[in-house]
Amino acid sequence: MFRNIGGRVNGHLQCIHYSIFNSFSHTPRLVLKNTERKRRLEREREREREMGRRRCFLNISIGEELEGRIVVELFNDVVPKTAENFRALCTGDKGIAPNTGVPLHFKGSCFHRIIKGFMIQGGDISAGDGTGGESIYGLKFEDENFELKHERKGMLSMANSGPNTNGSQFFITTTRTSHLDGKHVVFGKVVKGMGVVRSIEHVTTGDDDRPTLDVKIVDCGEIPEGEDDGISNFFKDGDTYPDWPADLDESPNELEWWTESVNNIKTFGNDYYKKQDYKMAQKKYRKALRYLDICLRKTKSQIFTNSSACKLKLGDLKGALLDTEFAVRDGENNAKALFRQGQELFFPLNISVLLLVINVSHFLLLLLCCFRVLTYQAYMALHDIDAAVESFKKALTLEPNDAGIKKELAAARKKLIGAIKRKRHIARCSNNICYASASQSRELNSLFGGYYSYGNVGYPMDQ
Repeated sequence: MFRNIGGRVNGHLQCIHYSIFNSFSHTPRLVLKNTERKRRLEREREREREMGRRRCFLNISIGEELEGRIVVELFNDVVPKTAENFRALCTGDKGIAPNTGVPLHFKGSCFHRIIKGFMIQGGDISAGDGTGGESIYGLKFEDENFELKHERKGMLSMANSGPNTNGSQFFITTTRTSHLDGKHVVFGKVVKGMGVVRSIEHVTTGDDDRPTLDVKIVDCGEIPEGEDDGISNFFKDGDTYPDWPADLDESPNELEWWTESVNNIKTFGNDYYKKQDYKMAQKKYRKALRYLDICLRKTKSQIFTNSSACKLKLGDLKGALLDTEFAVRDGENNAKALFRQGQELFFPLNISVLLLVINVSHFLLLLLCCFRVLTYQAYMALHDIDAAVESFKKALTLEPNDAGIKKELAAARKKLIGAIKRKRHIARCSNNICYASASQSRELNSLFGGYYSYGNVGYPMDQ
């Protein structure tokens, strides 16, 4: 196509290998109907698996003061033997341990080891210091499998002293701990009460990472299928808000709801203060502050969304996109922010912007090299369209009846499909050669994110 097109720029002739479209390392994929169907089926299967998973609870006290409840989900579909060991130790329905002579029950045992930024460990039902413990199968039992990974915070895993030495001790991760994969059996995860785990994590420790205050499991058991998990109104005082906003079954988007929740929780604190129960009053005020933090974040999100709309009207695309990123960060379920973000990412490439960046002498050569690209979006812009589709899709899940979002999503998808078709067509012409200077080469790279080099032989920039 462009073979043997040449020219002298600033007295220096160099060769550029133009291979922008056949050197993609990450090609955007179309979200086809069958792919969506496959993902939906996978989600349904995951829900079916979760429906059969057992749930247990641990009520925790720190320094003789009731802190809250941790709710865990057991992976009895993957590691049934290990999950059953934990479930039975929560309920205490296996009676007395034959070897140690203690009840096979977590109730009354402590978290004996805490390492901030790593994990909290407990479950030593016999010695209480990490040297004891007995499973429902005997002193020790084998590693069931290592299919599940320590991939995030809140993973529930077996403590051991080497291969096949599982007893009653367990730990809960407070961060990703992939170095434990293949060494410790993961058998569950925290689904609610991660705030309580964080409270335990921040207890002061002494020698051997032992907490200076007793962190005790004051009660534990299994939550029957379909029954309430007991997170709301945990202290039985009429306060139906979970102690931690993350434990809400549904997180409302309305700012008014969060403002009302702060006032209601503060009222409970005031009532305890009047009763001179200052510890509970302080607990309620701290809880109100946690809800207030969400309230402030949502307010910031709305302000950033409005600011983004102003910048979009003024033509400041980068500034508008930055504001939407802040808005989405501060309020994950902000449909307006996602919509604005989609608009900015989908904004067409403006030729006048190119004229501002390069001078007229370079523009004709650039137009010859890239006229097909200029009719559409360049490499970076193609990724932007792809991201725009994702932003519009997220916005549509939050506002499924919004006609404006549907219209923009359809246009972005049409644009993306056309761009990929053009990319595939141009990819067939992968050996096109044209001539340009080193400075022009750099301009092409900066504008289009392509793969160029200059000299007698051209190679992709990343080789």
